[in-house]
Amino acid sequence: MKILIRILLLSWCSLCAALAVNAAEQPNIVILLADDMTWSDCEPYGSPNVKTPNMQALAEQGMRFDGMFTATAMCAPTRQQLYTGLFPIRSGAFPNHSKVRKGVKSIVHHLGELGYEVSLEGKQHFGPKESFPFKSRNLAKTLKNTEGPFCHIVASSDPHKPWSTGDAKVYDPEKIIVPPNLIDTPHTRRQLCKYYAEISHLDKKLGGIMESLAKAKVADNTILIFTSEQGMTLPFGGKWTCYDTGLKTSFIVRWPGVVKPGSSNNALVQYVDVVPTLVTIAGGDPSQIDTGCANADGKRGFDGRSFLPVLKGDTKIFRKFVYGAQTTRGIFNGKDYPIRSARDDNYLYIRNLNHEGVFSNAYVLGGAYYKDFYQPLAAAAETSSKIKKRLKFFQHRPQEELYDVRKDPYSLNNLAGSPELAEVQTRLAKELDSWMRQQKDKGLETEKTAPHRKGRMK
Repeated sequence: MKILIRILLLSWCSLCAALAVNAAEQPNIVILLADDMTWSDCEPYGSPNVKTPNMQALAEQGMRFDGMFTATAMCAPTRQQLYTGLFPIRSGAFPNHSKVRKGVKSIVHHLGELGYEVSLEGKQHFGPKESFPFKSRNLAKTLKNTEGPFCHIVASSDPHKPWSTGDAKVYDPEKIIVPPNLIDTPHTRRQLCKYYAEISHLDKKLGGIMESLAKAKVADNTILIFTSEQGMTLPFGGKWTCYDTGLKTSFIVRWPGVVKPGSSNNALVQYVDVVPTLVTIAGGDPSQIDTGCANADGKRGFDGRSFLPVLKGDTKIFRKFVYGAQTTRGIFNGKDYPIRSARDDNYLYIRNLNHEGVFSNAYVLGGAYYKDFYQPLAAAAETSSKIKKRLKFFQHRPQEELYDVRKDPYSLNNLAGSPELAEVQTRLAKELDSWMRQQKDKGLETEKTAPHRKGRMK
């Protein structure tokens, strides 16, 4: 009887808490998620090439994050960590075209329990369905239902390959500035113009969202987030790597009355921190949530935590380290070439677990990616020793890499093995080991299980 009374009291307390949350003023949440867009390819982050007036306007109205990272530079793992608050190997969604483990919960469950309707339009790339039970509808339909708070995600396919939307004629191949990490050829320049056109097309989509929120008179009570996902698909553009061009993401938040307009911060933050932050904003306690999946210590909470103090401008310090885990298996024609990384404010440490192997996927083994991206560079390498050397590095990387990201943001000068940085390299290597252990990541042994994690919506 005592147990029954205790259960009833707990249930009553939970109900009272829920009612209190629902009675409070909860902001709506709208997220625009790009697809394969390098973080720096927009006006707010200083691009000399891309025209993105709406992204610039959003940054002027809100806060620009300069230290936001995803943990994996490919679509399915990135989206699923953003929606679950869990790093990819722990959740099970670490190869591309993957699914989380049975029982894992997502933003749909966590915000739904706090009274939110959670919907999504556009690209999915997650599974199984029971872990991501989004309502499928567009923003216009969501705005017609304003009885309670809502969270709506617009998951765009821009600027993912093929680059067929937008007007590439707006950009002149001869006048654009090619980032130093890319191989500068006439073909690369033409491809970049197509890619930039898709980003401009995406920017118009953001403008439409901003206009819709204003017309519906909900903009003042809506948190609007734009984020770029991971790096783009040209060789060394970032996708499928653990360099900053792959894992770093643009992240801009507008929250009228709370976030200072035109502000920015350098705090290290990861995608796994987004859901705990939104839960906190919605009135919940992320520390009390069971994510449906335990880490190596048996804990079932989020891998992330709330960065609400950063949003409020109370601090510009959050994480000491951010992490990366790239699995080549799962990419079309992908072979074993797993990569792990740990990064602090100053240095990026990368470990190539199968450095004696050869990085190989659809880039170099034929098909559309090979024809559009790699084959023209391979042809140019026949008459250029510089390009030949760069392409060799693309497929053959050392066991360890270390970069001073303040001085070398494009990771062009590998400092691993430098005596003067031995302490830094050792410290980051130990930090990576600790994170891998906590995530149940056994390196090459874990990579062998990647094929079992593939299979969306099953």
